[in-house]
Formats: sequence, structure tokens, C-alpha cells
Amino acid sequence: MAEPTDPSSVSPEPLVPEAAPDGPASTGGGGGPDERRAEVDDRLAETNERLLRTLAELDNVRKRAQRDGEEGRRRALENLFADLLAVKDSLELGLAACRGEEGPVVEGLGMTLRLLDQVFDRYGVTTIDPLHAAFDPRAHEAMATRPETGSPPGTVVVVVQKGYGLHGRLLRPARVVVAAPPLDSPSPDPT
Repeated sequence: MAEPTDPSSVSPEPLVPEAAPDGPASTGGGGGPDERRAEVDDRLAETNERLLRTLAELDNVRKRAQRDGEEGRRRALENLFADLLAVKDSLELGLAACRGEEGPVVEGLGMTLRLLDQVFDRYGVTTIDPLHAAFDPRAHEAMATRPETGSPPGTVVVVVQKGYGLHGRLLRPARVVVAAPPLDSPSPDPT
């Protein structure tokens, strides 16, 4: 059995490899300078590749955060303007009820509606008012159909409530009545 050695008599291992007689520090592998250079070049290439991957990932994270921020702002604007549509509808109905009347209340309603329209315009809110246009299920909601002789079937004949969009996205579909074939017209043979 080996006896324990006295810690004060043991000299510590050097932290830096001692210089080999031919110059640079020995790696303990015993290879020549060409092998050491190749090893350093390999490690440098590996580190460079990891750095490039890390930079690419960082760029992807930055772009994703920017997209998420823009999407969050867009959603917040959509929610705000969707809520303001009820206010706009109420002002328009109030002014429609006051047709032919004059006075400070009617003027105030009109001015408030114009201010709201300016805000909508500034932020890119568009109105969908499809009267006499072809029914589009992507932007219109059919509330009813009505036999019409003066309009081709599938045409919007009444706009019950205007629709609105924001930056190409639908805030609210236009609620419409769509023309149907007249009742006295021959119906297509179902067979």
C-alpha cells in the first residue's frame, strides 16, 4: 500500500505547458508544427461557423420580434376601430333622424362625425358600401334576398350597414340585401 505524500513536498503541475525545445508550447500530442497549425485552423473554422450561426439566429430573433410587434400594433388598431364603428354608426343614425332639421345639436353631430371620419382616413380605415355591386361573401354578409326585376340576381340592392376594412383586412362585413330572381320568372329546372 502506498503511503500518502506530504502536500508541501509535491510541486504543482504548471498551468501553461512548458515551451518545447523547438519553440511553441507543446500540446502533449507530440505532433509537429504543421499538425498544430491544422488543429488551430480547424478550431478557428469551427468557431467561425458557430459565430455565423449565432449571428444568423440573432438576426432571425430580431426580425421575428419586429413582426410580432407590428402584428400586435395592427391587432390593437383593429380592435380600437372595431369598437369605434358603433360610435360612427350611432352618429350616422342620429344625423339621418335629424334630416331637415337645423340647430346646434345637429351641427355638433355633423362636426363630430367629420372628425371621426378624418381619424378613420388618417389610419387607413376604408368604407365598404357595395350598393349595386355584385355580392362578395368575403366582404359582405347577406341579411336577406329580395326578388328584383331591375337588378340582376346576386346584386346588392340595399346596404343595411356599411362594412369597413383596415389595411386590407376586414373589420366588419357590409350587411346587405341581395337581389333574387323575380317570382314570376321561370326557375331553372332542378333535374
